[in-house]
Amino acid sequence: MADDGGLARFQARMQAIPKAARDAVKPALVKSAEEIATLQRLAAQSSRDTGALIDSIKVTGPGGTTPPYSQPGGSMTVPENQAVITVGNTDVRYAHLVEFGTRARMLTSGTQAGTHPGTAAQPFFWPGFRLGRKRALGRIKRAIGKAIREAK
Repeated sequence: MADDGGLARFQARMQAIPKAARDAVKPALVKSAEEIATLQRLAAQSSRDTGALIDSIKVTGPGGTTPPYSQPGGSMTVPENQAVITVGNTDVRYAHLVEFGTRARMLTSGTQAGTHPGTAAQPFFWPGFRLGRKRALGRIKRAIGKAIREAK
């Protein structure tokens, strides 16, 4: 089985916590996701052309539906006790090309013969996530601890 970073164990523990305590954690989840999304928007400034990519970075809270064509994963309903940060929508479908870049390739068809030089990667999504992760985990852990203490 692939290593999921402890996600399965975390989800099993969350199911054991009373519903009232789980509900008390939702604001910490959404606030943490908003902070990470802000870091991602700041990192995406270097790739600004129209601003559409930056505007497409969205946070979807528990029970919400992510935008169609969003990365990673496309449209989905967010499960309880999760907040999802996505980038992209029906108009912005190129977020992965900005994040990871493109490689040089030969163009041989039609009147476009020649070479396409490719574009350099301008990472914004994962660096923003990595920068905000530690703070978000601390906030969520504190909220869980407080909710459990209060639910007893």
